[in-house]
Amino acid sequence: MIKLFFVLAYLILSPLIGGLLDGADRILSARMQRRKGPGILQPFYDLRKLFSKEMIAVNNVQLLLNLSYLVILVIAGSMLFAGEDLLMVLFILSTADMFLIMSASSDSSPYANMGASREMLQMMAYEPMTLLIAVGFYLTTGSFHVSDIIAADHSAIIWMPGLLVGFLFTSAIKFRKSPFDLSTSHHAHQEMVKGITTEMSGITLAIMNIAEYYEMVLLYGIFFLFFVNSTWWSWIIALIACAVIFFLEVLWDNVSARVKWKTLLYSCWSVTLVAGGVNILILMLDK
Repeated sequence: MIKLFFVLAYLILSPLIGGLLDGADRILSARMQRRKGPGILQPFYDLRKLFSKEMIAVNNVQLLLNLSYLVILVIAGSMLFAGEDLLMVLFILSTADMFLIMSASSDSSPYANMGASREMLQMMAYEPMTLLIAVGFYLTTGSFHVSDIIAADHSAIIWMPGLLVGFLFTSAIKFRKSPFDLSTSHHAHQEMVKGITTEMSGITLAIMNIAEYYEMVLLYGIFFLFFVNSTWWSWIIALIACAVIFFLEVLWDNVSARVKWKTLLYSCWSVTLVAGGVNILILMLDK
């Protein structure tokens, strides 16, 4: 019954929470740039406007692929909040990204195709760290299951500080933050227009935005796992930690410039090797 409650909460509240986080992101970014910025509800106004537009698709398959991207993200998030296998959640998350890449590749726009190519490069950059995180949780708790991770006597962060740093670093890619916003960006500073979302409009783009809200909540759910344990007060600490991580991601987005794709690969792999690899090695030797 508790699993059903968390799954329903994820399904219903994720678009709301994601939209509010997006609105808070815009406000924080504006304040850091000494601007007033939009209101916190602006993302919902944008969604309403997108859904009210006439349905114009570049081709018949793009809407289907975007829907597939949304549905698979919902499945991955539902499994996470149901306490299922974390490794399987991460594999399904990667599958969702493939549908997004296919959606961007399905039209003839050179900007969208370039964005799809860069999205694939970004996957190559962050996937190794993603897999190491699953391994780290297994070595720490003896299980891939989320329900076992949150029932542990101590928070995983005690044994996984390097993996947290690595995940914080690579998550900027998933959040589409500078300096890793190569394939697309939420802000108007792309040299190739809007990358993978260049040809998306109306309902198709609205579905893409909602999917990103589900993915955002899913990723913060993984961050949450680093700090939570069997005690009730650890949940409060985990929520505060997620809020700090959210602020750090927004800060990093506003103080860094976009890097080239080679720098993206080298930096992410270096962090994966040093922060993630060393942490995994210590865990293996400790066991």
